[in-house]
Amino acid sequence: MRVKRRIIEIDDELCDGCGQCVPSCAEGAIQIIDGKARLVEEKYCDGLGACLGECPTGALSIIEQEAEEFDEKAVEEYLTSKAQEKSPDETTLPCGCPSAQIQTFVFPGSCQEANKPAIQKSSSSALSHWPVKIRLVPPTAPFLKGADLLVVADCVPVVYPSFHQDFIKGKVVMAGCPKFDDVQDYIERFVEIFKTANIKRVTVPIMEVPCCSGLPMILKKAMEEAKKEIPVELVVISARGEILKKESLAA
Repeated sequence: MRVKRRIIEIDDELCDGCGQCVPSCAEGAIQIIDGKARLVEEKYCDGLGACLGECPTGALSIIEQEAEEFDEKAVEEYLTSKAQEKSPDETTLPCGCPSAQIQTFVFPGSCQEANKPAIQKSSSSALSHWPVKIRLVPPTAPFLKGADLLVVADCVPVVYPSFHQDFIKGKVVMAGCPKFDDVQDYIERFVEIFKTANIKRVTVPIMEVPCCSGLPMILKKAMEEAKKEIPVELVVISARGEILKKESLAA
């Protein structure tokens, strides 16, 4: 049934697809589709405007117009169906894609490391585990227990020349893109990680582009839902591979 009521409107020209509005919508009414924020269904939007303050470009507004009535039951069913669509976490994969097989890497002893030629040292991987994609790391992965977590935007390792040496050593890496991946899936995954893994701290290297700013917002939302306060350091990288700023975010 259509009624006159308040509902979100998204300006397609102003929206840059950063995804910051998505975590703030508890009903899941907004998703990033084809690089832009979209209203999934009118009946999922309660019209309260919790997402407005998260938009850095002013693309969101609340208007009054003819729309489907807000349906709380439909929202519950929608969120339940989304949760059921998630693939179960896999700790073994006997015949599937090796990208989902959990592995922990053992590094050589300090003497062996010290005796390597300089060129070999500089090209050594500091990665201690596999997989690294946020969507593939199960919250039950053993390498997450008590970890110093590095949650990095996909583009950073390509742009920053000393990524392994400066960021990865001693950390557990989870990489992803808040613009093109499922933001709600990220939030739910980090909620479970923060609840169960006793994470010590989180470092978040992102690019200077607006869409990357969704990553710290996702982590903040997940910590709120998990009722955890974990120290977070945000590192912003320029397109030329320079560190523009480092700042501690409020837990």
